[in-house]
Amino acid sequence: MAKQTEVTQESIFIPVTATDTLHLRRFSREQQGPPVFLVHGSIENGHIFYSKSGKGFAPYLAQQGYDVFVADLRGRGQSRPAISGKSAFGLDHTLTEDFPAFISKIQELKGDVPQYWGAHSWGGVLMLAYLARPAVPVQVQAMAFFASKRRISIWSPKKFLMVDVMWNWFAKATVAATGALYAKQLKMGSDSETKHTHRQTHQWVVQRRWLNWHDKYDYAAALQRMQLPPTLYLTGAKDDVLGHPVDVEKLMQETGSSHSEFKVLSKANGQRHDYDHINILTHPDAQHDHFPEVVRWFKNAEATMQPFQAQRGQVNSASEN
Repeated sequence: MAKQTEVTQESIFIPVTATDTLHLRRFSREQQGPPVFLVHGSIENGHIFYSKSGKGFAPYLAQQGYDVFVADLRGRGQSRPAISGKSAFGLDHTLTEDFPAFISKIQELKGDVPQYWGAHSWGGVLMLAYLARPAVPVQVQAMAFFASKRRISIWSPKKFLMVDVMWNWFAKATVAATGALYAKQLKMGSDSETKHTHRQTHQWVVQRRWLNWHDKYDYAAALQRMQLPPTLYLTGAKDDVLGHPVDVEKLMQETGSSHSEFKVLSKANGQRHDYDHINILTHPDAQHDHFPEVVRWFKNAEATMQPFQAQRGQVNSASEN
């Protein structure tokens, strides 16, 4: 039997402004296979998709034959410079500068071929917002989101403490004092956020309508006019605040996509564990429980659907063959 090619990884650095450089971590077997673009959520970085020992969702996809690109959004992870109180960018820069830079680099390396997209938590919201108003064209074959929600509509004592007290009151006070949210030092997350990113994220979480911060562009209305690529929404039964099943399903409904599926990962539904917001990606059993479902979702989309064409200023569609 021929020896299986090992997964290799490399760092790609992308200048995005005169002072800022983005980091893209690549996992592949001989740089072959369809490209997958992965984006992390708030107060974290790309390490949610891989560990120092070579485990995680990104290496798993590479083992299945995909060419995987994991983003560190501006100022996070190995992107430089790190976020500080002087950082002046926000989510609007993520959508109009960072995403186009990442997508263009993947297209430069792979050609203008259909990409597969995946995200954790807030990263899914950013991906959907980008597709509603793309700055550079991109083809997307299918998407898979882990614990992605836009609004937090549920209420519980835990939600009150985590969101109302820590994220809203305490984080706002910290940002006002220091100029940024140093979440890792405060043991709130694995990376920092700028004051503008924190403010813009908060606005989208609390607002019923999904509107742009500046010109009031309606993202939900735009997405509902499109036929988005097939999207798999996964969340864990123990994700009781940041990716609560109620709120994840509401995000799916907000897009109006008819080619989407929602699933709660739990023992009751056949998984080995009731997963939470973080171990949905980091638990060793995820590669047996639900990572294979994502691969099946990608392969089924490739076999049955035309890729979604995200083009600036156009209403897009993805039709069945």
